[in-house]
Amino acid sequence: MKMKKCLLLGNGGREAVLAEAISQGYELYSIMPYENPSISNYVKNSNGKLLIGDPFDKNFVEEFIKKEQIDTCLISSDNLLQDGLIDLAKSLGLKTFGPTSKGAKIEWSKTYALDIVSKIAPEMVIKNYQIKDEEELKQVIDTYEDDSFVVKPEGLTGGKGVKVGGIHFIGKNEGCNYAKGLLQESGKVIIQDKVEGREFTVMALTDGENIVTTPITFDYPYRYDEDKGPGTGGMGCLSFENGLLPFLEKADVDKCSKLIKDVINYLNKDSFEFNGVIYGGFFKTSKGIKFIEFNARFGDPEAMNVLNMLETPFEEVMENIFNKNLNTENCKFKKKASCLVYMVSPNYALSGPKTNLEYTLNKEEIENKGAKVYFASSKQIDNNKYTSVGTSRLVAVIAIDNTLEDAKKKVYNAIKGNISENLDYRKDIGTIYVH
Repeated sequence: MKMKKCLLLGNGGREAVLAEAISQGYELYSIMPYENPSISNYVKNSNGKLLIGDPFDKNFVEEFIKKEQIDTCLISSDNLLQDGLIDLAKSLGLKTFGPTSKGAKIEWSKTYALDIVSKIAPEMVIKNYQIKDEEELKQVIDTYEDDSFVVKPEGLTGGKGVKVGGIHFIGKNEGCNYAKGLLQESGKVIIQDKVEGREFTVMALTDGENIVTTPITFDYPYRYDEDKGPGTGGMGCLSFENGLLPFLEKADVDKCSKLIKDVINYLNKDSFEFNGVIYGGFFKTSKGIKFIEFNARFGDPEAMNVLNMLETPFEEVMENIFNKNLNTENCKFKKKASCLVYMVSPNYALSGPKTNLEYTLNKEEIENKGAKVYFASSKQIDNNKYTSVGTSRLVAVIAIDNTLEDAKKKVYNAIKGNISENLDYRKDIGTIYVH
């Protein structure tokens, strides 16, 4: 039987676990700017093909699709989705997993997402101001007594652009200056009330009509232990065996899932723009569940936690999405806990000169200790030798077990002695802090 061929665009840790999942049922094809060791390995194991090149070059991508007779495409990278690479694949007749650029607008335009949620579930919207000029900005900031507000950019920032008063900036003036800079960049900025509550995300797979909510994950978006330091891409991620978090009830998740399903129906009401994955950020507050934002793709690192707990083969999940018959019977998850730790260079998320960092990692020993490795902004230079590429996170180590405590022990035990000490990582993934 002829193997189906799937093109995966993107090159981070998220794409590494997607490459693993796709390669179990498809020949895997990939275009990336450098050779991610994990993705490269899964391409070779599936008898696929990898090209080093620019995945944003639509002529280059189209030529590759036609030459290799690729029939399926999965994209879960925010910038590639915004730039319309799914639109290109659809125009060439491929089955696609991921939204069109129009569908992904719920991520790349925060004001658009807020407007939709305001129509569907106004009680979930935090008071906010969508600001278009400096005079309006000054007037809004003047309504606050102190820095109890949040500044949000309009567009994509890789999870690093939102700043919270009292944490990321101190005093109204500092917050106002940051907002002014964003306003000058994009012509729009959002000022939102700061609310007290517990932050969480709800991620769902969707065929464009139906959704299946994944186990709930908890991300660590601060650079240092005890949630100190600058906001970053997630430094780690966990999930519990019951699929919830200690401060959440099933009714909380159900409310978020209903919003997600209603938003998908809204996005697809006139033309089919969205399938794949959607995840929403929420606060649990004393006044109920409040909406933060949407992402139109798998989270990174959350994808690694969720896909490692997927019981149904990912190939079947993809086919169920294409056939629009996705449900909880044909998309099942293990009742396991997960703990993931991201390794970074010591100057990650900090200002100052960035230089490539060489490090060693014994993948075989880590796997012998029951954990798994997914490379991100790294490339291989020798057997156990790697070097950083760019300034992002380098490599993730994850373990799955019956309880979170067991998964946590397994992952930190696997790291110890098997990754060179010039890399940095948080030592407290598994502890949930209250802010």
